[in-house]
Amino acid sequence: MIEKFIMAGRTALHVCDSQQGERCVVLLHGYLESMFVWDDFVPLLYKRVRVVTLDLPGHGISEVRGECHSMEYLADVVRDALQALGIARCTLVGHSMGGYVALAFCERHPEMLDGLVLFSSTPNADTEEKRENRRREIALVRAGKKEQLARVAPGAGFAADNRQRMADAIADLTEQVYLTEDDGIVALLNGMIARPDRNEMLRRSPVRQLFVFGRKDEYIPAAVAEQLAAAHPQAQVVWLADSGHMGFLEEPEAAAEALLRFVGAEPDGQTAASVAGASEMPAAEA
Repeated sequence: MIEKFIMAGRTALHVCDSQQGERCVVLLHGYLESMFVWDDFVPLLYKRVRVVTLDLPGHGISEVRGECHSMEYLADVVRDALQALGIARCTLVGHSMGGYVALAFCERHPEMLDGLVLFSSTPNADTEEKRENRRREIALVRAGKKEQLARVAPGAGFAADNRQRMADAIADLTEQVYLTEDDGIVALLNGMIARPDRNEMLRRSPVRQLFVFGRKDEYIPAAVAEQLAAAHPQAQVVWLADSGHMGFLEEPEAAAEALLRFVGAEPDGQTAASVAGASEMPAAEA
C-alpha cells in the first residue's frame, strides 16, 4: 500500500492505494475512525483487487473545511480523489458513516460505481432523537469533554461477547477519538444531522447493492436490519452471525469473502457455503 497526500479538488486528502488490480474497491471508514481502521482487513483483499482507503475530511489527518461536512461534500471529495488516482469506476464500501457518504456518492456519481456496499449502515435519515443525541455530542466536544465519547463509543461498536477478545482494537479506536480534531468531529456530526433519507434513491438506483449486517449490532439491531433488507429487495444481504457494528474486525475473513464474492473476485473454488460465520440471502427473505 502506498500512503500519500493528494489534492481532491481543493481538499488535502490522506490516502492509501495498493495500485494493482483490474477491479477497485474503495473503503470508507465510519465516525470517529480513520483509514487505519482497515489495516488488518486490507491484506485479505489486495491480492484480488485494487484497494484504496482514505481519511474522510474531518477525521484522520485529512483537513477540516468548515463547520459542516455534508455527505454530498464528502461524496464529491471521494469523486475528486478517484479522479486524481486515475480510477474511473469502483465498488464503494461504506462502514457506518462511510455508508452515508457512499449513498450520497451513489446519488451524485452513479456512473463511477460497479457496486455499492453498505457495511453496518443504512439509507435512513436520523430520527429526531438521534439528531438530538448528535447535538449533545457536539456540545460535549465544544465543552472540551471529548473523553466521554472515547469512554463509550469504541467498545459499543463490538458485540458484547467480542469485547474482551477485541480489547486491542477497542484501545486503538479509543486513541483515534483523542487524535481526531474537535472541529472535524463537529463538522461530521453536523453533516450527519443534515443528511436526507435515501431509501427511495437506493431502490431506484441501477447500481448493484450489498448490505452487510452484524446479527449482534447494538447500533442497528437485527430487527431493524431485517426491516431494511425486506424494504430493499434489489439488494443482496449478508449477515455476520457473531458480529456487532464492526464486522470487518470481528469476523474479517467472512466479511472479506462476502465482499470479494460481490465484486466477482473470490478465489477459485470458493462458494458462499465456504464463508464461516456468514449467511447470504435475497433481501426479501431476510
